[in-house]
Amino acid sequence: MKKILLTLVLAQLLFSCSNTKTEENQTDNQETVEVETGSAEPGQGSNDSGVKPTFDINSIQVTSQEVGDFPFFTLPKGLQNQNKPLQKNFDVCFFPIDGIMTPFEGKLYKANVVAEKGEEFSKRYFEKSLEDYLTGIGAVKVYEGEITSDEYKRYNKQDPNKGDEGDMGYSGEQIKFFVLRTKDKGNIYVQFSANNASGKLNILQEEAMTQTITKVTSEEIANDLLAKGKSILHINFDTDKATLKADGSEVVQEIVKALTKNPELRIAINGYTDNSGAKDHNQTLSENRALTVKNEIIKSGISADRLTSKGFGQDSPIANNDTEDGKAQNRRVELVKL
Repeated sequence: MKKILLTLVLAQLLFSCSNTKTEENQTDNQETVEVETGSAEPGQGSNDSGVKPTFDINSIQVTSQEVGDFPFFTLPKGLQNQNKPLQKNFDVCFFPIDGIMTPFEGKLYKANVVAEKGEEFSKRYFEKSLEDYLTGIGAVKVYEGEITSDEYKRYNKQDPNKGDEGDMGYSGEQIKFFVLRTKDKGNIYVQFSANNASGKLNILQEEAMTQTITKVTSEEIANDLLAKGKSILHINFDTDKATLKADGSEVVQEIVKALTKNPELRIAINGYTDNSGAKDHNQTLSENRALTVKNEIIKSGISADRLTSKGFGQDSPIANNDTEDGKAQNRRVELVKL
C-alpha cells in the first residue's frame, strides 16, 4: 500500500513540473505588443489613426553644430531641383513616426531632385550624401521604411500639399526620416526618398503659427480715409463668388459705422482679385464684389450718393502673385476718399 501511494505522489509531482515547464515555454514564446492610444503631446505631432506614436523628441540630443539658415543645406554636387521648390513660411508636412504619417507645422521646403544636364542620377549618391551630412551635424534617423496602403489612404485626405513638388509618403515608397534638434533654430525634420531616376526632399523647421489677424475697426477705417485718402481691406467672400462670408459682413458693418460717424465722407469702393483664373472672369468678379459691399452699406442706411463701386480685376496687384500669401494680399477691397 505504501509503495502504491509513493508511486502516485511521484507521478503527481512529475505531472505538475511538466505543466509548469509547458506554461513557461508558452510564456517565453508569446510576443507582447503595447499600443498606446490617444492624442499626441504638443510638439510631437498628432494624427487621427487612433495610435499615439512612441517617438519622443526629448530623447534626441541637441546638436552643438552650426546648421546655417533655412533650408539649412545645399543639394549634393551634380544634382539640382527639377522645378522651383515649394517653399512656405508656414504650412504642414507629414512625417512617418513609427510608420504613422504625422503632421508637423512650420517653415516648409519640398523639392524634386534630378541630375544636372549630362549627368546620371545615382540613388546611392543622393541618399548617402544626405545621410552622411545629416549624421555629421547631429541629426538622428528615427525611421526608415515604407507605410502601408491603408495608412496612405488614411492620411492622404488630410495632406494639403499632395501633388506639389517633393510630394512624399506613398505606400511602397522607402522613406528615410531624420530629426535634428538645435539651440537656436528649434526642431528640424528632414525626410527623403529616391529611385533610379530622381529623388525627393522635404525639410520642415518646426514652429508655431504667429496669429496676424486683427479686427478691423471703424476708427481705423476712418483714420486711414481722412489721413491717407485710402483704406485697404481684406473682406472675405465665398470662393469665386460675390457672397459675403460672416466675417466679411462684420467688416462691412465697420465701414457703415465709419461713414455714420463721419457724414462728410464719400467713398469709392474698388474691388480687386489675384491672377488665378481667366482675366475676364476676374474683372467681373471684382465688379460684383465691390457692388455687393456697396449694396450692403446702402441697406444699413447710408445714402447711395455717398458711394460708388468699380472692379479692377487682377490689375494693380500690391503683392507677388507667385505665392499664396501674395495672392491673399491681392484679393482686396480698397476704399478711396472722394
